[in-house]
Amino acid sequence: MSRNLEASNITGKSRLLQLNQVRIEDPYWSEYIRLVREVIVPYQWEALNDRIPGVEPSSAVRNFKIAAGEENGEYWGMVFQDSDVAKWLEAVGYLLATQPDPELERIADEVIDIIAKAQQQDGYLNTYFTLKEPDRRWTNLAECHELYCAGHMIEAAVSYYNATGKRKILDVVCKFADYMDTVFGSEPGQLHGYDGHQEIELALVKLYRATGNEKYLELSRYFLDQRGEQPHFYLEEFEKRNGTVHFPHLDMAHDHAYSQAHQPIRQQEKAEGHAVRVVYMTTAMADVAALTGDTELLEACRKLWRNIVSKRMYITGGIGSMAQGEAFSLDYDLPGDTAYAETCASIGLIFFARRMLEIEPNGEYADVLERALYNTVVSGMSRDGKKFFYVNPLEVHPDACGKNHIYDHVKPERQGWFGCACCPPNIARLLASLGEYIYTVRDETVYTHLYIGGQANLELNGQKVRLEQQSAYAWDGITRMTVKTDAPLRFALAFRIPSWSGGQATLQLNGQTFTYDDADLKAGYLIIDRVWSNDDAVDLVFDMQVRRMKGHPHVRDTFGKVALQHGPFVYCMEEADNGRNLHQLYLARGNKFSVRFIPDLLGGVKVIETTVHRVASDEWQENLYLEDSHAGLKTESFIGRFIPYFAWANRNVGEMAVWVRDC
Repeated sequence: MSRNLEASNITGKSRLLQLNQVRIEDPYWSEYIRLVREVIVPYQWEALNDRIPGVEPSSAVRNFKIAAGEENGEYWGMVFQDSDVAKWLEAVGYLLATQPDPELERIADEVIDIIAKAQQQDGYLNTYFTLKEPDRRWTNLAECHELYCAGHMIEAAVSYYNATGKRKILDVVCKFADYMDTVFGSEPGQLHGYDGHQEIELALVKLYRATGNEKYLELSRYFLDQRGEQPHFYLEEFEKRNGTVHFPHLDMAHDHAYSQAHQPIRQQEKAEGHAVRVVYMTTAMADVAALTGDTELLEACRKLWRNIVSKRMYITGGIGSMAQGEAFSLDYDLPGDTAYAETCASIGLIFFARRMLEIEPNGEYADVLERALYNTVVSGMSRDGKKFFYVNPLEVHPDACGKNHIYDHVKPERQGWFGCACCPPNIARLLASLGEYIYTVRDETVYTHLYIGGQANLELNGQKVRLEQQSAYAWDGITRMTVKTDAPLRFALAFRIPSWSGGQATLQLNGQTFTYDDADLKAGYLIIDRVWSNDDAVDLVFDMQVRRMKGHPHVRDTFGKVALQHGPFVYCMEEADNGRNLHQLYLARGNKFSVRFIPDLLGGVKVIETTVHRVASDEWQENLYLEDSHAGLKTESFIGRFIPYFAWANRNVGEMAVWVRDC
């Protein structure tokens, strides 16, 4: 459901609840938080230290040790290998903010000591250039991710400092940022440039918020405003280095749309190029717009948001439809079998959506955030937390993978690790910080964006309030919000009505039916403004019927097909349940659906079962083509099963399809 986005003068900005104010206790999400803490972060630490047999080596930690003088050797890995350690450390900070863990903190402190030793005297910190090309700093920003790595280290430092109060890593990144502020800028002798992969921009905003130092915010805005200006920075640095390149298969110095440098950002109206870079950039744009009151920048955010979610986003919340450049292609070009839909891109879309929610609480942002979170992001990790998808297709034919090269990027099963391992630690840091995405407070209104069980402690009008959410939302569309307060207090609770529910909810207040009208609904939120007393409770029930979803008629790959959605989950068919040749299946209109929970299937999921028709091909024999009148097509019916998309590829390797023919 589309929600109209209202104009805003960016006043009355929302504030986030800190992680230590929110505790998640949820029948669906608590298991993922446990996995992050007990499995994913420890597993990734082993991977970063090259201690997992059979998994592609990382060398990320070792690179820092070599740069710190603690080991001998040569740099190994991608040019942005440092960022994997930073994202791991960021996730650790989020975990420590929600629950103390002395052993994990000890390991993190040891890593921070190594990072600090690897920092150069002038503040520079990057193991690739320190070890491999020490004389070529800042000479290939289009390709070599120096500011990208710096940004991730800044995010890690802010996370760890906020959790522990320890300044060592924060001081490291402040020294680095201070040095960058002397290198980049509009003054004579400074570089008038920006990174090929946006990240530093949003990180500098976090550093500004942690330190109050306005030069970090100004440097972020400088990087944003410099992008795409003429004469083009990438061409100038390309000439200065005599045309040498780091990635020969990607002409980043000349393909400016790849890194959104084809136009100044305020003029961009379509999401072009590398999908992750787009949403990291728009995240920073929204941050800077909110902090500076820049309405022109906010309008640019709105235009790019509209293009993404109305013309370039998969039903799963995946973005980036083509493997070449891991990029957006064109409006309505959303093939399922060759989809790229990188996990990191959906995570970046969630970052963008949350920033927009802080500026203007509109249900569309939270709807998209939820869609990406419950589908593509969770799909990016196996049920045991040890294997991962980089790419998230909506249709898979395993026999073609490895033989037809248009599917070379598609994996029919999750991998233990990657040479370019950005996605696994990105999943960890998002899930570890999930408490930051549930609520925002704007003036005296508390907005609930996600229905995730647990407690939130906040202060309104100088009085402490605790909100306790008991949620069965994921599978049953039910949640209860209980207010805990020492004295009656007037404020508003705003509950998002998810678009998948048809825009309606059944509501009870203290056990009594609560009737609301259009005046109580604003931008997708039901707002209840009253004097709340201790133990007041609101019960919400959303319509959980199975919904037959259709794609826009301009989307060639979904035309004549249907996808099923139940609550926040998009569903798919797997060969394990329905046999081979899923492309031969179709659903008849008017089908009745049976929904049931199977506790011993895929960790416990609700499945959708319905009559499915299969086109039989037994009579074709050796014929490849036949006249229609002789084709002898027959159909057979059986009870087909759909499982949540996030749970696919956790059994045997087999076919998968989200979209099924509709007849």
